[in-house]
Amino acid sequence: MSNILIIKHGSLGDIAQISGAIQDINDAHKFDQKTKQALLNPDKIYLLTTRPYLDLFKKNPFIDEIILDKRLSRFNLIYLLPLIKKMKNLNFTKIYDLQNSSRTKFYKSILEYIKIVNWSSSETTLPKETTKSDFDKYSVLERFAHQLTSSDVVVKYTLKPDFGWACANIDNIKKKHELNNYIILFPFCSAHLAHKKWPYYNELIRLIKKYHGEKIKIVIAPGPAEIEEAKNINAVCVLDNENPLNISQLATLIKDSTFVVANDTGPAHMAAHLGSAGITLFGHHTSPYKVSIETEKFKAVISEQLEKLSADFVYKKISKATSLI
Repeated sequence: MSNILIIKHGSLGDIAQISGAIQDINDAHKFDQKTKQALLNPDKIYLLTTRPYLDLFKKNPFIDEIILDKRLSRFNLIYLLPLIKKMKNLNFTKIYDLQNSSRTKFYKSILEYIKIVNWSSSETTLPKETTKSDFDKYSVLERFAHQLTSSDVVVKYTLKPDFGWACANIDNIKKKHELNNYIILFPFCSAHLAHKKWPYYNELIRLIKKYHGEKIKIVIAPGPAEIEEAKNINAVCVLDNENPLNISQLATLIKDSTFVVANDTGPAHMAAHLGSAGITLFGHHTSPYKVSIETEKFKAVISEQLEKLSADFVYKKISKATSLI
């Protein structure tokens, strides 16, 4: 048995996206790739992640142990040295860097110095005659698939992640809010991502209520920094005893919904990889292809200027996509 490390710090959308990659890595180290039989002495898989996702990843059936990375300053030796020492003592025979950041590149340089060198990243598996900038034009999931294939991992789930492992029972929450047939909206964005924010959610709500009355509920599920803003949205605000839903609760709320309408944020990526029907509203900031957000049931509506994307247009998209309203 060997110890294997996967590194993924965040963000929320990224966490949903790597579900398939983690499953493929697990299979590569737990099963014989030819016979598909379980190995008698399988490798142990660790995940290095940050505090917001610590409890979530404990639910993942393809991870054996979690290591917390506080992501403090690289000059904070009181933090850094114990982390590196722990990684050295575990003597990882393979490290899959699914974060591919400047921080993880820094970790790589330290671990190479102490002779832990079997490192898989987008840079170490870069296609021949392809620059890093050109490789980064591929979609997120295509890049992960190439990285893992180049690291002798058979890719079966990477391109079709399933975030269902994250779900939790929310029967009490659904009962409290009488949630059966409902559309969930995600009208929020981080302050520094205001360019991703579509401004007409209340107009969309008015149209849905105008044509469908009480046949379908419209709900929102604000995060900790969004509760005050949620008061301005004319929808049922779903909380758990006045607290925001955790990621697992939110995953189930999304999965059980009739339809999802979201800005290009973490919950949109969750919806895509939970098999939910829905649309995400895209501006000029990137493309749906590059961030791997579209699936058979979850699509992107693209506008160079989100403020010019009317509520009527979005409503028609919803109507065409589902027969339930």
